[in-house]
Amino acid sequence: MKKLLSRAAAVALAMLAPLVLAPATAQAQDGPLRIEITEGTIEPMAFAAPDFVAETPGAQQMAQQIGRVIAEDLTGTGLFREIPRESHISRVSSFESPVQFADWRAINALVLLTGAVSEEGGRVNVKFRVWDVFAGTELGDGMQFAATSDGWRRLAHKVADQVYSRLTGETGYFDSRVVFVSESGPKDQRAKRLAIMDYDGANVQYLTDSRSIVLAPRFSPNGDRVLYTSYETGEPQIHILNVGSVQSRILSAGGSAMSFAPRFSPSGNQVVYSVNQGSNTDIHTMDLGSGATRQLTQTPAIETAPSYSPDGSQIVFESDRSGSQQLYVMPSGGGEATRISFGQGRYGTPVWSPRGDMIAFTKQHQGRFHIGVMRTDGSNERLLTASPLDEGPTWAPNGRVIMFSRETLGASGTSSLYSVDVAGRTLKRVRTPDGASDPAWGPLQ
Repeated sequence: MKKLLSRAAAVALAMLAPLVLAPATAQAQDGPLRIEITEGTIEPMAFAAPDFVAETPGAQQMAQQIGRVIAEDLTGTGLFREIPRESHISRVSSFESPVQFADWRAINALVLLTGAVSEEGGRVNVKFRVWDVFAGTELGDGMQFAATSDGWRRLAHKVADQVYSRLTGETGYFDSRVVFVSESGPKDQRAKRLAIMDYDGANVQYLTDSRSIVLAPRFSPNGDRVLYTSYETGEPQIHILNVGSVQSRILSAGGSAMSFAPRFSPSGNQVVYSVNQGSNTDIHTMDLGSGATRQLTQTPAIETAPSYSPDGSQIVFESDRSGSQQLYVMPSGGGEATRISFGQGRYGTPVWSPRGDMIAFTKQHQGRFHIGVMRTDGSNERLLTASPLDEGPTWAPNGRVIMFSRETLGASGTSSLYSVDVAGRTLKRVRTPDGASDPAWGPLQ
């Protein structure tokens, strides 16, 4: 295999690094590529993606659709800019055609993506190549994926993940799903049901009906199960749902007490959650195999929204033990907790990054809500968004993007899903058929 990080890829990787660290200037060595990064602002890498070649009769539309989804995945990151098709000089007539690099350099493309699609017997095959235009070389070897015809969008996401990875050195996140609460009806009588979709809002499927209020769904580590809170019995209780069979059951997590805010451990064998008894709320865990439970906190405070670190050794949660809503970290088996939030305002809904380096949270201060991130010791706090009501962050599988819900005010206000990168640069709405809230990002499929 050829070395993946050529000059173009090295520049793209440098583009990603300042998303977490301090802004810097990155310059390609031994070549004309140059990207200036100032105050977290970068110039997206220009790429060209001509129509994929249709290699079988009737595959033309499928080839165009797959190519469009790939391009949309890449441009949606804010790291890449597609050169319009009408600017292309060369036309790719076959997958094996020699690349006319001079034509692509002339329109300032740094990267070229070529591909071909065949469709036969209800199966679709996609093959592709990624080219460093200025070096005149291929980035990695050509690859191909196959699936049934109705899985063509997933094929596109898989290709986009590979392109993203080759250009950045990072794992992609396009071939992933999000579980969320779909909302419909007036604000004072809103119907809520669980739904699942592709990361970009496509292929929505409903997992529950709207007869009971459902809240805060959470994927298992391998995406086969979902935890959520339901008011089906009249009180909040934790349910666990099998995504494949769409069958759910109640977890007897607190007897007659109210239980809520569940989340899987990294192994998927345990659940951490909150139990409310009277005016007190504490954090508990349950072993899913044996059903054994354990209480982790024992204070008169309200302690909820627990989230494991990726290695399972620690739990971050919110508590008002200090007199206001703040974030704390404790060992996953319980014990002394350390406060990590010290800024002005109230902090809640913390969730550990899958990379292990950051914690996302919701912050309320001076009548505004923010989605923010901080290091796991509370340092380097940065606010990524601001609105009358932003809440409930969830991380993309690669830890580079956060999805959350935003609600508009007033009697006719609605809730929608948005995503933002960890630099706070690329904020965009995720389109859903109805209102949506409480997103939880699943793993790569």
